Amino acid sequence: MVAATGSASVDGPELPKRDKRMSLGAHLLELRKRLVFAALGLLVGMVIAFIITDPIIHWITEPIRIITEKRGDDFSALNFGTVTSAFDLRMRIAFSIGLFVSAPIWLWQIWAFIMPGLTRKEIKYTVGFVVAAVPLFFIGCYVGLLIVPHVIELMWGFTPDGAVNFYAAAEYYDFVFKLMIVIGISFVLPVFLVALNLAGIISGRGILKGWRVAVIVATAFAALATPAADVVSMLMLAGILIVLFIAAAGLSMLFDRRKAKRDATLLPPEASA
Repeated sequence: MVAATGSASVDGPELPKRDKRMSLGAHLLELRKRLVFAALGLLVGMVIAFIITDPIIHWITEPIRIITEKRGDDFSALNFGTVTSAFDLRMRIAFSIGLFVSAPIWLWQIWAFIMPGLTRKEIKYTVGFVVAAVPLFFIGCYVGLLIVPHVIELMWGFTPDGAVNFYAAAEYYDFVFKLMIVIGISFVLPVFLVALNLAGIISGRGILKGWRVAVIVATAFAALATPAADVVSMLMLAGILIVLFIAAAGLSMLFDRRKAKRDATLLPPEASA
């Protein structure tokens, strides 16, 4: 009886396995939860950023004060053309800075939402991409902030005698913010080249063979991102982009060499012979 009971317990019908796949409704609920947490993180970041808008405005308007000192008059200033434009500028700065401050929170929410659907290899590549791309993006933004004062002073030099420079607050901030974002994104592009290499789409040697095109593209981009007369800023930006491209090519060639060695060790002796 004991043996029969044991046999029945072992060989009997298996219990149905629970389906671990989430339904559409569960996905939507999970997405809503992640969006709420991301929005709360952004809101907290905006509150923090709103408190420090004064030093930020003071910093980005430093070129205007330099221009005023050089001219020896008060005909260069940040202009608020409407009743609410000063508040609008602070809100736009708070949103932009809050987006950066809260990036760890909302990036984690995105990651937590898509992570269950990724394989272990895809997770490893994604973590490596984020670890490399985020610092490069912020470094690019910082380089953009270093270039902005030179660009504004250079453009002021084309102002004719007797004219005034009243910079509309919204347009002035858009110029600073967009230049910073564009240069920040350009610093991340080499990471995409490495990602394409890891995906097997392009080899490291293939990336390196395009160095002439990369030099032309980097120089053209630097020329568009900086004023034509500001040669120093253009060469500095182009040089950094070219160095990042060469680094991406070198890293991709290293990955290709490791992959080739790994494939050689996996081949059977007959194939290697």
